[in-house]
Amino acid sequence: MRRRTLTRRWSFWCLVLLAALALFGGRLFSAPPDAEVAAPFSKPFWLDRSLPPTVTADLTPDAPSAEIPWSWGAPSRFFVAADMVADAPGRTILWTKPGGRTVEIAPLKKGVERDGRDMAFKRALGLPPFADGAASLLDERGTYRLSVDGQGPWEGTVRLRLDGGRWGLFGTDQRGRDIAALFVAGIRVSLLVGIMATLIATALGTTVGLAAGYLGGWFDSAAMRLVDLLLSIPMLPILMALAAIWGKGLWQLVLILSIFSWMGTARTVRAMTLSLRDTAYIEDLRGIGAPTAYILRRHLLPETLPLLLATMTLGVPGAILSEAGLSFLGLSDPRVISWGRMLHEAQTFGTFTAGAWWMLLPPGLGIAVLCLAFLDMGKYLEERTDPRLRGGALS
Repeated sequence: MRRRTLTRRWSFWCLVLLAALALFGGRLFSAPPDAEVAAPFSKPFWLDRSLPPTVTADLTPDAPSAEIPWSWGAPSRFFVAADMVADAPGRTILWTKPGGRTVEIAPLKKGVERDGRDMAFKRALGLPPFADGAASLLDERGTYRLSVDGQGPWEGTVRLRLDGGRWGLFGTDQRGRDIAALFVAGIRVSLLVGIMATLIATALGTTVGLAAGYLGGWFDSAAMRLVDLLLSIPMLPILMALAAIWGKGLWQLVLILSIFSWMGTARTVRAMTLSLRDTAYIEDLRGIGAPTAYILRRHLLPETLPLLLATMTLGVPGAILSEAGLSFLGLSDPRVISWGRMLHEAQTFGTFTAGAWWMLLPPGLGIAVLCLAFLDMGKYLEERTDPRLRGGALS
């Protein structure tokens, strides 16, 4: 039987992929995660091909016109905005329909915006107040053309957006933000909170466990009674209270999770230290006058590192789930994009009423897959460090 290596575990490659997305995934999107890119509750582009997609186009002095093929019904919104360095007298934004009819959208000047839902714009188009401006401008199928016409220099960008019912891989949320971009941004927060909270909790638990196991006496009794007390307290209400008192910042959340996550590590390290402190080589070190700090740092701590590595890996899912739970309850910073915050907003803004199930699946599956990957990785490391479990690492 051949022993499975680390690179043969699905969890290893899953974590590598998620880490790469956390570091470089933002480059996959042209807009930041919190930017409105399409109509609210837009479906994923692959879900319903009968719905019009969201189309964007930019005009510049080097490319003063753009053609938009259109084979669907009217979009929900027609929006044109000019981001200009200065006004361009003599220049006009034009919209040409497939039949050749041209509609003047606006003179090209700084800060101009035209929305198909705006009453003044409807009056300029000759439409009644309750008419649909987007349906009037895209009333047939074919190739439309947006252009900047006239003479004279100009600098800036003219942006067109046609809001349809489809956008991106995972659609949009209640604010028109790209769920795929939010999902990728949430990976960074989940990994950061999970890993940092576990590192701090492991460092604290290792320090207390080593000291309690080696020193014994009253310190050991006091430390273990504190561990028993903290383990007996329901964690979620305490986390909610501390999050409300200390604030909803990301690092406050990491600190809160660390304070209530070190007790298991302390017990594990204490048990290993108790089994090692009376061994012959530790007795010899004490006999020659080696300082306690030296024995703990150079001999006992290295003995616990393999077990700590597995314990840390298995502890990350707990921190990730705790962060997601607190964020879902609204006890996280609303400016920080996380998977728990995505689920909180989906529940708050009527996802089920709108039938926007695509807002729930990406963050929910992301939390599940990330936790399972860390659990599988922790199981592998535990098998490697514990001889009694190594039979499970064979395939």
